[in-house]
Amino acid sequence: MANFYKLRNQIKHYDWGSPDFIPRLMGFANNGEPCAELWMGSHAGSPSLVSLPSGEMSLGEFIARDPRRYLGEKTAERYGVLPFLLKLIAAEKPLSIQVHPNLTQARKGFERENKIALAHDAPHRNYRDSNHKPEIICALTPFTGMCGFRSPDEIRRLFALFLDSASAPVREGFAPLLQSLETPNPITALRNFLEILFNFSPAVKNALTEFILSVNGAKNCEWELMRNFARLYPGDPAVIAPLYLNVFRLEPGEAFFLKAGVLHAYIQGFGVELMANSDNVLRGGLTSKHIDIPELMKALDFNPLKPQINKPETNFSCFTYPAPCEEFSLTVMRGTGGVVSLPEAFAQSASIGIVTEGEVSVSGTVLKQGESAFFPAAGDTPPLILQGHFTLYIASVPQ
Repeated sequence: MANFYKLRNQIKHYDWGSPDFIPRLMGFANNGEPCAELWMGSHAGSPSLVSLPSGEMSLGEFIARDPRRYLGEKTAERYGVLPFLLKLIAAEKPLSIQVHPNLTQARKGFERENKIALAHDAPHRNYRDSNHKPEIICALTPFTGMCGFRSPDEIRRLFALFLDSASAPVREGFAPLLQSLETPNPITALRNFLEILFNFSPAVKNALTEFILSVNGAKNCEWELMRNFARLYPGDPAVIAPLYLNVFRLEPGEAFFLKAGVLHAYIQGFGVELMANSDNVLRGGLTSKHIDIPELMKALDFNPLKPQINKPETNFSCFTYPAPCEEFSLTVMRGTGGVVSLPEAFAQSASIGIVTEGEVSVSGTVLKQGESAFFPAAGDTPPLILQGHFTLYIASVPQ
């Protein structure tokens, strides 16, 4: 029988986190402290701990004892470490508007900041590792966010509604923005648009916030979001992000894949997030953390893009979400009391699973709601047998 190992994971207490979602799932009382993320993996920022008879050991150290055995031959040969990071993400307030770098940008940026001896935990550091960060987000509750540029035509249409009753300073400040959207090439138009927006004068930024907060009643969902952003981050030009980014809402079980270079912000909700093993974030607003607009602009993909939402078929037992990357895939399994086997695809490489509903007996050992485990590559050993009423999310390396 293939072994698996229960994990003890660390919680990140960022100020945008919910005090309820993660404690409720994990089954512990909370004193109101925000619980933003639960990390499951071997990233040095917050490695999981493996429960062993001799005590606890970080997952990275555990894998390093025998990478080929625990990761599988192909994964060990290619990466040498676990190449993904699995999280629970619980947003009560908006996350920063941000982008993740591609692999080349991450390597160059990490090397550049190392050369100037910038501490890895420095607040103004952009690159905390040398890896890219494609990711997939899957909702456990209704989940709201923004992702990908709208087309210039759509932005102009929303601006017309927005400026309908705007003050003179706002109209004057927006004139260059509207002019930039007339550029025939949409990529050039969006690049020029964002450069102008980020360089608004303090007077225009303040007038923008005052105007948004002065309008009574909600014209549409974009207005509701902008009012919320303006209350939280007055004077930040990114408060109008709902006018130029696509606003999305995921229902539980729905997910989408986010490639590097796509501007986005998660706003509210609870979900499972899976990404390459990286913590690289370039921020452009809606945050009190370090913002580096020139670096963000270099990493951005300015092609208009709408998120493609995927969800399992009704009455599924096992579903793998589309994710066009080599480091990870996300699968959800649902048990209704019968006996099922862990798919053979998971036998060739390491996986991490977390139970989000019910409890599952895994070859005789029970994992309860909120518990997670590391499943080493099983090789030719028989697959693990699952039984119970449960929902289990599994991160693995595609083979």
